[in-house]
Order: sequence, then structure tokens, then C-alpha cells
Amino acid sequence: MEFDAAFITGLFLHSFSLWWIIIPAVLIGIVMGAIPGFAAHNTIIILLPLTLALDVEVALVFMVALYSASHLGGGIPAILLNIPGTGGAAATTLDGYQMTRNGQASKALAVCFVASVVGGLISSIATLFALPALSRVGYYVHSVEMVVIMLFGLALIASIAARDMLKGLIAGAFGLMLGAMGADHIYATPRGTFGFLELFDGVPLVPALIGLFAISEALVMLEQKWLVDTKETAAVQTATWSNSMSETFQAFRKWWLITWTSLLGLVIGVLPGAGASIAAFVAYQQARLFSKTPERFGTGFSDGVAAPEAANNGVTTGTLVPLLAIGVPGGSTAAVMMVVLQFHGFPFGPRLFVEAPELAYGVITAMAVSYVFMLLTIVPMVRYMSRITVVSTMYLAPMIVAFTLVGAFVPRGFLFDMGIAFAFGIIGYIARKTGYHVAAILIGVILGPLIERSFILAMRISGNDPMVMFSSTIGNILWVLLILSLLLPVVTARWRDRKAKAAETPTGAGR
Repeated sequence: MEFDAAFITGLFLHSFSLWWIIIPAVLIGIVMGAIPGFAAHNTIIILLPLTLALDVEVALVFMVALYSASHLGGGIPAILLNIPGTGGAAATTLDGYQMTRNGQASKALAVCFVASVVGGLISSIATLFALPALSRVGYYVHSVEMVVIMLFGLALIASIAARDMLKGLIAGAFGLMLGAMGADHIYATPRGTFGFLELFDGVPLVPALIGLFAISEALVMLEQKWLVDTKETAAVQTATWSNSMSETFQAFRKWWLITWTSLLGLVIGVLPGAGASIAAFVAYQQARLFSKTPERFGTGFSDGVAAPEAANNGVTTGTLVPLLAIGVPGGSTAAVMMVVLQFHGFPFGPRLFVEAPELAYGVITAMAVSYVFMLLTIVPMVRYMSRITVVSTMYLAPMIVAFTLVGAFVPRGFLFDMGIAFAFGIIGYIARKTGYHVAAILIGVILGPLIERSFILAMRISGNDPMVMFSSTIGNILWVLLILSLLLPVVTARWRDRKAKAAETPTGAGR
């Protein structure tokens, strides 16, 4: 799988020549990503007959462009309406929507778009040069390591619970309890399904996400006339092009945060079973850990938007690595691409790089070029998208409920899922009104079943020996990092308090 600079340059130039298919795919992906429930793989499956009719190269370029754009699009409703378009955008709501409430919707969107595009571009280019090494990551990360990696995501609950530890932990535990519903992973015995066959596979993620965020937020909206204060509304309406460009250039100053969180998302994307949701939660938690002002996270801090958006776009390239390198799809979208390759008679794994290297590397260069086109198409829209916040909630709330209920129905095609969305909407509304964080509930619902599956697999392989959790060198390193990530914020906070008291002491003595 060796290549030279001339070969890669030629692939980039060729990818730019496919602008006629990339631009429509980007626009479709942004729109579909912004609608909760319409994930990239659902859209690609709907358009599968079209992709099968196209040339294999054009079809793959169309799919990767749409896939990348859908991750960017998921952040738009997360910021403007507190409704993540995709699971990977759930962490974006923590600070993105607070920025909107503070009248900084256009700034939040600018940070989101820049982080998504730059993060995706960096991870795509890194994949080109590190593909042989990345392809081996999956061989060294097994069930034990996956448990610890997911615990990093669960550690975000502790961060959310910083203001009210009891309520935060209760919300997280409630989410874990809901995530345990469905057939168990050993004997397939139903747990907490109440006799509903639709719950045997567990709580469906999309209806749960839609209910906790979209429907509950629509119910809260009905209690007020506007999303933002009247003063902030005037500022949004009078925003100029210069303001939008200034906010975009300011977002580029976060290049270091965007770089390392996108690479973190890339590595997590390569891992089998991981995804954008885990990457976004872990990136948010780690960004808060290493921030000089961790107390600002959750209050409308732009770093809280940049980190998860860069990470979930870094995942897009990572999910393609197992498919290209070893012939195993790293996600649902990659599985659809596998179908297209099979239909056209192309091999998988190392043979693909030997028989059609221009196709194997061309997919990754096309993804990088897609992000370039995304920057040119989406950034000018910042000024206009932010004006959604000045629409009366009398019109917004019914539209949100209508669109999101359709989104809840689409993934599985069950009317039952619309009922689940309503049920989670009531749960989310009660949680919001009583001071519990819906994001903590969602983290439990998403990560609970994944941690249980990996833990049970590790225990079964080891003969129920609990010490297997500490039998791996990589796993032990991750355990140490996890403990440090939990203890460091506490130690740092105490050190800052002592430093602040020491600074105040001379002043008090002088009086």
C-alpha cells in the first residue's frame, strides 16, 4: 500500500473534477443530517438504486460526500433548537444551544462549521498517510479496552453533574436503566420490555433521542414566545456579512483543539462498535479536562461546540478504514458502500489496494475534497440560519414535533417508535422542569448497552475472571488515564481555590 506524492496529487485533482456529484451530495447530506432520524445510511439506502446505476467511483464519491455532510448538518438543529440531528451532535447541545440563548447563534454555527470542516479535512489527510497503521488499531483494541473507552464517555455524566451531583448521577443511572431494556446478551431473555416485541432489541436510539431533545424542547418552547430575548433578537436581525466573516475567522483560532479532537475521533472511528456518539462525548469530556477554564463548559462556551463537532467528523474517515484495509465495514454507512463494491465486483481489504489503488485512496481524497466544498457552501449560510431563532415558538414547536415524529418512524418503520418518542418527550420535559439533565439520560441510554455487551464478552472469554479487565497493557494505560481524568478536575479546582484565597489574603490584611 505504498504511494507517492504525485499519485496523491493526481487523486486530489481528479476528485475536484467530480464537483458535479460532490456538491449535490453535500447539500443533500446537510439537509438530511439536520432532520433528526434521517441518518446518512438511511438516505443512502433510499438512493441505493441510483448509486448502483452509477459508475463505482462516482457512486462511492457521492456516498462519502453525503456521509460527511450529514455529520455537519446534525449540528445545526443542535445549536439552534437544542435538537441533535444525529447522535454525534448530542454533545453539541450542551454549549451550542446555550450560545443561542445568549444571542450567539451565528457564532456557534460558525464554530460548528469550521470545526466540522477542518476536523474532517485533518482526519482525512491523516488517514491517507497513516492508513497502514490505523488498519491495525482494531487488532489491539478488544472488549476490555472498549469498556474503558466507553467509560470515558460515561465520565461526562460526572462533568454534567458538577453543578448538582445527586441529580446528575440519578439522571445517568436512569439512562443506564433504560438502556438495559431488551433481550440480554447471553440467554436472550427479555428484560423490561413489558411484552412489546418492538423493545426486544433494546430502546431504539433515534426515537429516544428525538423524544428527550426534540419533543421535550418543543413542549418547553410553548411556555415562551421567543427562543431568545427581544434584545438578542434585534442583534440577530441586524447582523451583517462582516460579522459572519469575523466569527468564522475567529473560529479558526481554535485550530489546536480542533486538530487533536478530530484525531481522537479518527482513532475512535476505527474501533469496531464505536461511533460518532462515543467520539463526541469523549472529546467533550477531554476538552473540558484540559481546558484552562473548565467551569465555562455548559454555559455557552465555544470550545464545547468545537470539540464534539471536530470529533464526530473525524469519525467519518475512521469508519472507512476497516472496510478499505481489512474488508470489514466500520459502520452502517460503510456497510452500504460494501454492497456497492460487491455489486460492481471489486475486492475488499489489501487486494483493493493492489488491484484498484486509485479507488481505495480516491475515496479518502474525495472525502477531503468534500469538506473543502462544504466550507465554501455552508459558511455563507451562517447569517441566514441564525435567523431561525427569531421565529415565534408558536410556529416552531408544531413544525419540530411534525418533522421529528417522521424521523422517529423512518429508521425501523414502526408506528410504535413514534409512541416511544412521545414517551421520552414526556420524560425529557419532566427532567427539564425538575432540573435533571437530559444529556446525562441520553449518555446512559447510548453507552449502557455497549458497555454491557463488551463487558459480558470479556467475562465470557476469560471464564468469568474479573481480573481480565486489568490483563491488557493498553487497557491498563487507559484505566490510569481514566482515573486521572476524573481526579484531575477535582485537584485543579482545589489548587485554583487555594491560589485565589492566597491572592486575596494580602488585600484583606492591608485593610
